Amino acid sequence: MNDSQLVIQSIEFSISIIKFYKWLRTEKHEYVLSKQLLKSATSIGANIHEAKYAISKPDFISKLQIALKEASETEYWLLLLEKTELLPKAYCNLPEKCGSLKKMLITSLKTLKDT
Repeated sequence: MNDSQLVIQSIEFSISIIKFYKWLRTEKHEYVLSKQLLKSATSIGANIHEAKYAISKPDFISKLQIALKEASETEYWLLLLEKTELLPKAYCNLPEKCGSLKKMLITSLKTLKDT
C-alpha cells in the first residue's frame, strides 16, 4: 500500500487541510471548527498509514473503517465551514477531495470484506 492512490491522496489532502487550517486561524481567527477539521482530516491519512502495519486482516479493515469514519466527520466540518461562509474559493475543492477519499476507502473495504 506504500504508493497506492489512497496513500498519495490522503497525504495530499492532509497537506491541503493544514494549509487551510493555517489560513482559517490567521485570516479569520477561527479556532474551534478549524481545530476539529484539522484533527479529523489528518486522522484519515494517519489511520491509512497505520493500517500498513496491521497485525491481521481484521485489524487492517478496522484501521480503514476508522479512516472512513474520520472522512465522514471531515465532510461534516467542511459543510459547516461552507454553510457559514468560511470556505473560500481557494479551498472549495476540499469537500470533493474528501469525497474521493471516502469512495476509495469504501471500495477498498468492500474488496477486503469480499475476499
